[in-house]
Amino acid sequence: MKRCFLLLLFAFAFSFGQKGFEITDDKKTVIPFQLINNLIFVPLNINGVNLTFLLDSGVNETILFSLDNKEINFNDIEKVKFSGLGESGDIEGLSSENNIVKIGKDYKDFNHKIFIILDESINFSSHVGIPVNGIIGYHFFKNHPISINYLTKKITVYQDQTLFKKKVKRHAEFPTTVEGNKPYIMAGVEMTSTRVESKMLIDLGNSDAVWLFPKLIKEFVYNRPNIDDYLGQGFNGDIFGKRSRIHRIYLGDFAFEKPLTAMPDEYSIQNLKLVPNRKGSIGSDIMRRFEVVFNYPENKIYLKKNKHFNDPFLFNKSGLDIRHDGMTWDRDLVTLQTTKNNQVNEEENVYSAKENFQYHFVLKPKYSVAGCRREALCYEAGIRKDDKIISINKKKAGDYTLQKINDLMKGNDGTVVNFEVERGGQTMIFKLILKDPIPYQDEN
Repeated sequence: MKRCFLLLLFAFAFSFGQKGFEITDDKKTVIPFQLINNLIFVPLNINGVNLTFLLDSGVNETILFSLDNKEINFNDIEKVKFSGLGESGDIEGLSSENNIVKIGKDYKDFNHKIFIILDESINFSSHVGIPVNGIIGYHFFKNHPISINYLTKKITVYQDQTLFKKKVKRHAEFPTTVEGNKPYIMAGVEMTSTRVESKMLIDLGNSDAVWLFPKLIKEFVYNRPNIDDYLGQGFNGDIFGKRSRIHRIYLGDFAFEKPLTAMPDEYSIQNLKLVPNRKGSIGSDIMRRFEVVFNYPENKIYLKKNKHFNDPFLFNKSGLDIRHDGMTWDRDLVTLQTTKNNQVNEEENVYSAKENFQYHFVLKPKYSVAGCRREALCYEAGIRKDDKIISINKKKAGDYTLQKINDLMKGNDGTVVNFEVERGGQTMIFKLILKDPIPYQDEN
């Protein structure tokens, strides 16, 4: 699911002279994160309130769009307008200055500017499976080298330059540019046979591997097969376009075979102000294959392959978009160790019925169908939007995380997935046999 946003604000949107995040330790600080669907979620505290934010190199500012019934005191509030990916126009919001923001124990900004979205429909928690309160971008990266280790799920912010240089000694170094407060890199795009060097945004808020903008690429031709698809949600509504696979994408000598590629339509990017010569984005399904070190102050990025480098690029073959519908109480029967009843004959082997089981109540997630792509396996099987999911492969839906469900939909061709759903008070069962709708095909 795509999570990419751009703020187009008036000239005073940036706090010139703002000192930004500082490390209280003189060497480094380590921040744990959650990794869900290739996206990074960090613990963030605003004015004493603990929240969870998406870390997104593709946004300028810190954006809050949900509080989950929590209360935060904000100062110096003004009205602003936002614009970005999606088909609609501007949306209204607020800006607030002089906020105290802490990430982890030692990474702090005592004068942080926050933009607040008032549109309640902009909330990604249901598509992630955890409460998500906002997005943090440029200001997280701008002052220090930042190392992201996708294997240990830890971010390290460096203050000591000697320690940092030692860290990147065995990484491949690449020049970048920071334009509009976002990082760009030159990548080789090979649709079929010809490699073309292209300027690409490094977008950690994009869970896909690659995005390309067809209108900005000369003589662009879609690879076949391709599908029309829902690509995600932006500030201005849903993003639509096509998906297919291209032959290769290159970052220097690093090459990736047959990456999944999303191509938003011209209406979805009409409100997006693009830097000169940009052709698309490198997303987190590429970046997660490295240990990544951003160095905004010196316009560099460092990459070192990890064990996921050669993972195949997997696609949700079902066509289903599943949403998290909150939590519900669920009753589990728990068997206890039984004890013999001393008042009966031991030869009869009678046990106390009162002590061999009890009910255990737990909160478990609920899921429903947010969408089903037409002509996809789910649609052909009969699954429809708003169906409530009861079980998957005869296992209670609540026993799955949203990540596990999405992973299941990326299984090998021929994998059978059975859904039990409720629709209009009736229980229905559907069988899906997974098949990749967009395998790469040579042009010959």
